[in-house]
Amino acid sequence: MSTRIDIRQAVPGEAAAACSLLRRSIEIGCRADHQDQPAVLEAWLGNKTSANVASWFASPTNHALVAESGGLLVGLCLLTQAGKIALCYVSPEALRSGVGRALLAAAEVQARAWSIKKLHLHSPGGASAFFERNGYVNAGKDKSCFGLECDLLWKQLDAACDTSGAAAAASKRFCNCNS
Repeated sequence: MSTRIDIRQAVPGEAAAACSLLRRSIEIGCRADHQDQPAVLEAWLGNKTSANVASWFASPTNHALVAESGGLLVGLCLLTQAGKIALCYVSPEALRSGVGRALLAAAEVQARAWSIKKLHLHSPGGASAFFERNGYVNAGKDKSCFGLECDLLWKQLDAACDTSGAAAAASKRFCNCNS
């Protein structure tokens, strides 16, 4: 993989390539989470179709980002105006190369532009440490929409709330700052 990573807004015409990346990332990169259980994998992949991805990219309430390296799509991230990181996936070949970190940083820039003060997401256990390294607080276990136990994570974006102190932060389900 090329060391240069370009992050830009996704367009609906890239839906098929993005869908393929999502599916490969889940099938291969998230194997420790789904453990090749057909029912879990089928539910997780169920809405990952080219048509759905195109509609997610086209929605005015979403901000979809893609990462390219060497002319190849290597990651994607989807932020909703409700402050949810709905997708953040990296191709198996590009894991641990800075793609995910760059996508999250770009999504956080957009969230601030939308005046979103707090982001949240559901993460399979295998990816939670990545989000924690990027400033997200793990609020504990939750069920995702596809039945896999996930971690609920959040991140305060404004400077009004100091979330330092791992014990204090870990004991809170959500930031109790005044927003």
